[in-house]
Amino acid sequence: MLALLLLLGACGQKPDNSGQAGNTAGSPASLSQHASSASSNGKETSGAAETVTYYAGNGNIQVPKNPQRIVDLTSFYTGYFLALGAKPVGVMQGSLDSPYLKAKLDGVQSLGTKASLEKILELKPDLIITYTGSEGIEEMQKIAPVAAIEYGKKNLRDQMLDFGKLVGKEAAAKEWIASWDKKIGELKPKVQAAVGSKTVSILNPYAKGLYVFGHNYGRGGEILYGELGLKAPPEAQKAAIDSGTGWASISLEKLPDYAGDIIFTCPWSGDTSDPKTVYDSVIWKGLPAVKAGHVFQLNPKADTYNDPVSLEGQLKFLTDSLLSVK
Repeated sequence: MLALLLLLGACGQKPDNSGQAGNTAGSPASLSQHASSASSNGKETSGAAETVTYYAGNGNIQVPKNPQRIVDLTSFYTGYFLALGAKPVGVMQGSLDSPYLKAKLDGVQSLGTKASLEKILELKPDLIITYTGSEGIEEMQKIAPVAAIEYGKKNLRDQMLDFGKLVGKEAAAKEWIASWDKKIGELKPKVQAAVGSKTVSILNPYAKGLYVFGHNYGRGGEILYGELGLKAPPEAQKAAIDSGTGWASISLEKLPDYAGDIIFTCPWSGDTSDPKTVYDSVIWKGLPAVKAGHVFQLNPKADTYNDPVSLEGQLKFLTDSLLSVK
């Protein structure tokens, strides 16, 4: 089962985006029982429908050409299907907790924080989306085709096109990308002119220090570094972007080396530590960005996500913040 946080030994907590995805709950025996009873119920939804081959993280799978009853167990990919016009019938509670996604999920069933086979079965899916490494994939395959996705492997546009192929919405994927590119093309020169040579950091305080986020781990990084082409401080660039991990953990004492001229921040939701330990510290208050009033608060419930719907929601706040910098 994916954990909300993975313990990394000496490294402490890992900010695991995929952790908000649920998995099937239950013992192997109970999974088999429910999956066996699903063999007729689940297949009724697909019948003799035309199928196509899709290459997923769990290999080549046959999926309906135009799936109508998608169950998404990922949370972080829900917004892709919404943007494509392929609204799922069931999602994890994490999707419904996002203000950007919730507005588009009216009538969609919550599968809670752990998706049991019973709940999945009730929805009679013709396609199930989950992460690679999730428990119960073999059992879920007895209900409907399962596409396991490796989190973060593809960038925004490639992932959009890939999901467009998966759900038979390739034209919609291309239309969304064209619309997004137009928005970025209009905003990017204005933002770059306002920001100039200033560096930008994304920082989350947590129990053992701070997380520094990069270009592919949500929290606005895809827009700030990827779409708008802004620069992180050299140490943050090396640790959270060039490394390919998308994040790094640092101590409070090292903060000045990672803090940019502009900071986007919010408390880390993965523990119960008081963010004031950082925000009220002499080190934080002494940062040039803090003194200049160039610190902007992210929404921890919405800005963690990096799907198309969430990025559209984040774009105005991020660009308005950057354009306000003097």
